[in-house]
Parts: sequence; structure tokens; C-alpha cells
Amino acid sequence: MDRLPLSGLQILDLSRVLAGPLATQILGDLGADVVKVERPGDGDDTRHWGPPFVGDDAAYFLSLNRNKRSVSIDLKSPEGIDAIRRLATRSDVLIENFRPGLMAELGLALEDLRRGTPGLITCSLTAFNEEVPDAAGRPGYDIMVQALSGLMSVTGEPNGRPVKVGVALLDVITGLHAAIGILAALHERERTGRGRHVSVSLFDASAAAMVNQAANLLIGGIVAGPMGAAHPNICPYQAFQASDRPFILAAGNDRLFGRTCEVLGHPEWADDRRFVTNEERVRHREDLIDLLGEAFASKTAAEWIDALEGAAVPCAPIRSMDEVFASPEGAALIESVVDPGRGSTLRLVRSPIRFDGTVLDTRHAPPLLGQHTDDILPET
Repeated sequence: MDRLPLSGLQILDLSRVLAGPLATQILGDLGADVVKVERPGDGDDTRHWGPPFVGDDAAYFLSLNRNKRSVSIDLKSPEGIDAIRRLATRSDVLIENFRPGLMAELGLALEDLRRGTPGLITCSLTAFNEEVPDAAGRPGYDIMVQALSGLMSVTGEPNGRPVKVGVALLDVITGLHAAIGILAALHERERTGRGRHVSVSLFDASAAAMVNQAANLLIGGIVAGPMGAAHPNICPYQAFQASDRPFILAAGNDRLFGRTCEVLGHPEWADDRRFVTNEERVRHREDLIDLLGEAFASKTAAEWIDALEGAAVPCAPIRSMDEVFASPEGAALIESVVDPGRGSTLRLVRSPIRFDGTVLDTRHAPPLLGQHTDDILPET
């Protein structure tokens, strides 16, 4: 692609760990020049969250920091604070995820930076909404908010111990909201010439991500619990155990359920008064799942998936990570990135965004700590 959508935009990234770096990686993938500010000596925490490592940097860090330049700045020094002020004057966006109030304590109050550069868009990521005083200053790690937002209460098997989602999904969701807010502010600035302050809290984004489970409570008074792979509002829509391994069935409407019954050799189940509509299937979930479970146990997952796909019923094997990237669709998402700084070629997951069918190739490998300090600071 000759010119990426955000080419020419400058992002000053004071964030670290996951949500903020994910947001700025998205902006970098879209063409922005992202300057990542890191602590001298150890840098972003995720550089050390391994193994595995490539050189001194963990795979965790490498997954979140392509298409960025790294500058090492000591924010505890007057020189470092002055460098940030100068970088902010030539930036379009500044993003940070320090504890509330710390930027002001450092002499970098965001309102002051915007006053000096009216077009500057600032973005703060916090653990909790700053309008809730008792919570605003609390730390926020993804696992804490998985517990506090209700996600862990609906994850896992019935009557089992609470289980977190296997990745820091709420950090990912928060990072996506931050990127969306920044892009909206950039669009508005085209009309007004002025920047905005965008704020997203991990808790707010996470509670909003509970979507139908939250609405089930607020509208229906239903306090959800863990259901394994099942769905609270659709049935059958869950994992079933075949003779060799589990697989997923997603018969999300009456028509698909009827096709499933045909595949199983029990078309009469679709006419059973207990199962004739989704509402009735949800009400009589246990009866239906017992019948389906016994039937599905008679053949392999591959046999059932072949038969169900032949009837246009949504279904899927439950893949392990190695199976994901051995599949044609997974392999197509792997990008080999030449990394001169580490003397290696990195295999990374490329951006999922395409423009006119064209993939967004990585322009810069994830930077070494402070790799671009000498290049960037003289530019200010």
C-alpha cells in the first residue's frame, strides 16, 4: 500500500504492558509514527514476561510493539520531563496509562499540554472510572477486572472453581476502545481543529463487554453463572464430546436445529414440543443436551463436522494453538518480520485489518529498548 491511512500522524506513547501498547500498535499498523517512551534500564514490563525470549525481549513484548520507535527517557529527571513536553508539541496524540494524577505530579498535566498544543489529542487508560473516587486510584490488572466485572463468574464449568479467560482479553478490549476513541477524536479534529481528551477505564470497558449477560441481569433479573461452553440464551450452542475429542455446535435458530436433528437421524426431535423453538429448548436445556450428547458420542468429531457442514450447520473443532496456525487460515495470518536489531526473523501475527484486500505489512520490527533515542531526541 503506497500510503497508509494514518501516514503523517505522530503518536507519543507513554503507555506500557498491554491495553495502551495494543492501541498504539493498531495506530502504528495504520501508518502512524509511534514513539514509545520507556524507562531507562528495564523498559516496558512486558520485555521481561517470558520465556520465550528473542534476545533480551519476551515474546509477550514482541506481540504488542511492532511499527514503533523506542526512546529511553527518565521521567524522574527535569531533562526527561522537558523532552516529553517538546515531543508533545509535535505530536498528534499522547497516550498514557499511569495512575490518575501522576502526569500532573510529574509536571505533565494533560490539560496544560493541550493548552500549549490545542490540536493535541490525549488519551488516558485507567483501571476504574475517575468519577468513582473510592476506586479511581486502585491498581487494575486484567485478572482483577475479570473478577470484578463478572467475567470470571460466568466462565468455567457449572459448580466448578472460578476460571479466568486464557488471555488478558479485557486489556485487549480496553485497547480496542482506546484506539476507536482516538480515531474518532482525530476525525473530529479535521472539522474543529481542536483535540479531545479520551479516557477509557479497564473496568468500564470490561463491564460493557458483558453485553447480553449484563442485559439479562438488568432487564430480566437473571444472575448468570458458569455454563462451560454453553450459551445462556441459545440452545444448542455449545461443545459436545464426540468419541475422540470435543467439538462445537452452533445451531443458533430453529432451522439449523432442524438440520442438526436430520444429521443425527432424529428428525422427530425438531417437532418435540420441548424443542420446537429456541425459547423451549432453553427451558428444556438439560433434556435436549442429554439426547444430543448421547448421539454425538457415537462417532468421531471429524465425522460429525463433515456431516454437519454438509448440511450447512455451523460447527467447528476445538483447536489447540499449534492446530490454529497449522490451518490454512491461521498460517495466512503469520508474518515473517526481518529483525536486524536482534539478528533474527520473527514470526508474528499480522494485523487483521485489510484495505481493499491488501494486508498491512509490518514496516518496523518491535524496537530494542531505547533503539531510537539518538534519532528522536535531536528531532525535538
